Amino acid sequence: MWTRKQFIQTGLLGLSTIGLAQVIPKTNKLTKLPSDSAQYNLDKWFPRYKDFAPMVPVWNVTPDIDRCIHRFHLSSPFSPSGRYLGLTRLLREDRAPKPGEIAEIVLVDLFSGNQTIIAQTKGWDSQLGAQVQWGLTDEELYFNDVNTSTWTPYAIKLNPLTGEKKILDGAVYDVSPNGKWLVSTDLKNIGYTQAGYGVIVPKDQITFNQGASETDGVFVTNTQTGQTRMIASYKKIVDECSPTIDIHRYGPGDFYGFHTMWNWQSNRIMLVLRFVPHNGDRAKPMLITMNEHGEDIHLAIPTSEWADKGGNHPNWHPDGNDLIMNLNIDGTGERFVKARYDGSTLDKMTEVPANRGHISVHPNGKLLLNDAYPHKDYAFFDTTAPIWLVDMERHWKHTLIRFKSVTKYFENNPNEAREMRVDPHPVWDTNTHTHIAFNGVENGTRRVFVADLSRFVYR
Repeated sequence: MWTRKQFIQTGLLGLSTIGLAQVIPKTNKLTKLPSDSAQYNLDKWFPRYKDFAPMVPVWNVTPDIDRCIHRFHLSSPFSPSGRYLGLTRLLREDRAPKPGEIAEIVLVDLFSGNQTIIAQTKGWDSQLGAQVQWGLTDEELYFNDVNTSTWTPYAIKLNPLTGEKKILDGAVYDVSPNGKWLVSTDLKNIGYTQAGYGVIVPKDQITFNQGASETDGVFVTNTQTGQTRMIASYKKIVDECSPTIDIHRYGPGDFYGFHTMWNWQSNRIMLVLRFVPHNGDRAKPMLITMNEHGEDIHLAIPTSEWADKGGNHPNWHPDGNDLIMNLNIDGTGERFVKARYDGSTLDKMTEVPANRGHISVHPNGKLLLNDAYPHKDYAFFDTTAPIWLVDMERHWKHTLIRFKSVTKYFENNPNEAREMRVDPHPVWDTNTHTHIAFNGVENGTRRVFVADLSRFVYR
């Protein structure tokens, strides 16, 4: 059995996508994670994180590869079996990335401790990396690249166990849980409304929309055929949305897409739609839903509730009909709220303060993960951040873990390149739902951590 150090020293750094049969031992066969979460045996391979006395076991699972992040609180880096993590390794941490620069795709084997660089990409940005995500099995890993001749983003479907890959016509922002579809807005345009979340291209390659565009919108890609199509333009969304979008609320302006996400049932899409006023004011977000065909379009949360009152970080509830996010719906401060996909209801889930963090709900619908930004008084007002666990039935919140979330460069240059911040983005594993992954900083660089929350899930 090779050690994880030997894997790093095999010369993979700097190569394009490769076949892995030569570097993954044949004894490491694809296996389903046993239901007993103790089978992870992470202590055998990864160093424990013990700063600030965490309430749960925590491991640094990228101790040998610097600058690693997992994607987002809207998707899990854990493979369907629970054995692997799919991550992005940033090129550097002392400035924002530039068009055409290379990032790397990293595979972490939680059973063997191996941390392997398996591919390169130019289709990434600093906050969500290359949008690395899993399909239906451990043999389907998706991430973005970009054609630098045309600056067109596209997704790659990679079997990380064999190196077999397929280039798809469309890009990936989210993979449907059934593995059949990708969804995305135009990743080249995302950076116009907020840097860090799309694909970096030269500024002259950004397509600036005018009003509600008929040629830009929500795109869905078939993972088997690779074919992509726009299922709903922004004009269609504005024209057909129910309740009606108040397009005159902020004067003249243009519509752009941001986050997209499938619900857990793979039959409905969430879209964060942003209206950019011509008067130079900040973009005004609203939350739209539609079915997988781009029909039955609804305004789940309007700008009057989101942009005007304050809120952020929407996500699907596991029931597939409701959305969750932080909102200040009654003037008493932000709370975790639940909204029906069609905008018919909007209610608090608990009186526990939300504090603007990223939200990920456990499949049981009772437990909720939340984080916070450093330098905020609702965190620790320093360079550390918390992972909170909220029990929505008992209405309590525990600070499970406290950790550094600011790199050396950003600590010394807090007002530069805000897109280079390190957001924790806590999220549950998709197999046993007992472990979580999150981003943090150790020894001055980005690391990915895994924590065992079995004691709370099974209590």
